[in-house]
Amino acid sequence: MTLPRPVLIGGLIVLIILSALASLAIGAVSLAPARVVAAMAGHGDAVASAIVIELRLPRTIIGLAVGAMLGLAGAALQGYLRNPLAEPSVLGASNAAALGAVGAIYFGLAELHPAVLPALAVLGALVALALLFTLAGRSESPLTLILAGIAVSTLGGAAISLTLNLSPNPFAAMEIMTWLLGSIENRSFAHVWIALPCIAVGAALLVFDGRALDALTLGEDGARALGVDLRAVRLRLLLGVAIGVGGAVAVSGAIGFVGLIVPHLVRPLTDRSPSAILVPSALAGAVLLTLADIGVRLIPSTNELKLGVVTAFLGVPLFLTYLLRERRIW
Repeated sequence: MTLPRPVLIGGLIVLIILSALASLAIGAVSLAPARVVAAMAGHGDAVASAIVIELRLPRTIIGLAVGAMLGLAGAALQGYLRNPLAEPSVLGASNAAALGAVGAIYFGLAELHPAVLPALAVLGALVALALLFTLAGRSESPLTLILAGIAVSTLGGAAISLTLNLSPNPFAAMEIMTWLLGSIENRSFAHVWIALPCIAVGAALLVFDGRALDALTLGEDGARALGVDLRAVRLRLLLGVAIGVGGAVAVSGAIGFVGLIVPHLVRPLTDRSPSAILVPSALAGAVLLTLADIGVRLIPSTNELKLGVVTAFLGVPLFLTYLLRERRIW
């Protein structure tokens, strides 16, 4: 069912506000909405203010920002590659960013300064981008990019496995594995200021080429005939994915399925053009990841479950439901 764009965007914004308020209120210590609002306004009691402002607000902001970036990146890549299975990991961006962060943990560089880990994550994604361009060469074919991306992603995954294999002690391996499972627990405003600039730059680069993605539905020759500079579009898109996903992965760890499933959930509510699903996918990704993080807190367990595990279990049934409902070529 196609919804008018203002209705869709407005509805998703309302869901973001509700999920953000729920994220601020729900946790080990539940807070009434009135106490949350009072704390946000600056005149709440000391306990509520400490919980909301210092603990839950940074976590909520990061959840919204990371979810938005992953959803937007998935929508942009599915539009550019004309492939319903495209997501950041397809081009190796996720694994390369994770490898950069793992390297920072493995060599102890993450202890030097809070900015080292995200910087190396973004650097890893940019190195993967350079390698992707080298492997793809001058070809503008989506298939070439996908094959090159699979090679880069596999190489990044192998390097992460090698790092775990060569880890000097089990505690270092455990720290790396914990980070790879994905989590936004115990995040502070330092993490927010590290991630937001990268996510903002990446999102701007991806949204900029919405019309070019529409033109690409006619094929490379059709888009070129409409005046689209395919090389410039590819550069902006891959830079946006590398910078945005690199910054997101740096503070959240490896979180899968959001970039894959969110565009499929949003697409039936739009006219299905690539540009029409970019912003809704970002908003829906923010909602989905925030709700998954709330689920992490509510699921009874000895240790808090990792967010990447929950998104995987949440994503599989959602994706299968979508496939059973659609039963047609995307």
